[in-house]
Amino acid sequence: MRRLLALAMLAVLTMSAGCTSLFGPGQLSQDQLNRDASYDWETDATATYDVRANEYRAVYVLENRTNLSVYDRNTFGIERPLDVSAVKYQYPNGTVIGLNDSDEFAVTQSRERATIEVPEEGGKVAFTVARNGKTFSTPAFVEGASYEVVIPPNTDVAVPLLGKVSPGGYTTERVDGRIHIEWSSVETSGISVRYYLDRDLLIFGSLAGILTIAGLVGSAYYVRQIRELERRRQEVGLDTREE
Repeated sequence: MRRLLALAMLAVLTMSAGCTSLFGPGQLSQDQLNRDASYDWETDATATYDVRANEYRAVYVLENRTNLSVYDRNTFGIERPLDVSAVKYQYPNGTVIGLNDSDEFAVTQSRERATIEVPEEGGKVAFTVARNGKTFSTPAFVEGASYEVVIPPNTDVAVPLLGKVSPGGYTTERVDGRIHIEWSSVETSGISVRYYLDRDLLIFGSLAGILTIAGLVGSAYYVRQIRELERRRQEVGLDTREE
C-alpha cells in the first residue's frame, strides 16, 4: 500500500512539474510576456535561434499564417506549453510591437501548447525562452522549413567527441566570432545541438596527451619487465635445451 501511495505521489509531482499540471497549464505571466528584449530581425531562415548562456531568442517568419503553436517535451516525451517571454511581432513594413500594442496580438495556452496569435500574415514573431547547459534542442514547429542556430561566442561543434548536431545535412559558418548552423530544410520532429567551449577543447587535448604519454610509458615499462624476466631465465638456464 505504501509503495502504491509513493508511486502515486511521484506521478503527481512529475505531472505537476514545470508549466503543466494535472489540472492544466499554469497561468501566463503578463509581466514575463511583455518583458523587453532585442531581436535580430534580419534573418533568411524561417526559424532562427540565438542561443545564449541562460536563454535563447527565437525569430520565426510567418509567411502564410497568423499563429504559431510552440511547446517542449518533458523527460517522458509529454508535450507541454513552451514558457515564452518577451514576445514581439514585426509587421512586414518593419514596425515592431509588443503584446500590449494590439488586441490582435496575443498568447493563449492549452494543456499541451502555447499559441501566439499575430495581427496579420507575412510578419515575424519573436520570443525568449530560459535555458542552461551546453545543449540546445527544440521541436521543429514548422516542418520542412529552413532553420538556423547561432551558438554562443567562443564555442564550437566541430569535434565529434565534444560536439553533436542533429539532424545531419547542415552547414556551419563563423560570423563575428559565432558559429551559425544552418539547415535548408528540416523534415524531422526537432533539432538538437551540443556544443563545447573553446577552452574545453584545450583541456580535452591536454588530457588526451597526458593519457597518451602515460600509455607509452606504461607500455615501455611492461616491455622492459618482460625483457628483464627473459634475461633472468637465461641466466639460470631455464631456456637452455639439451641436444
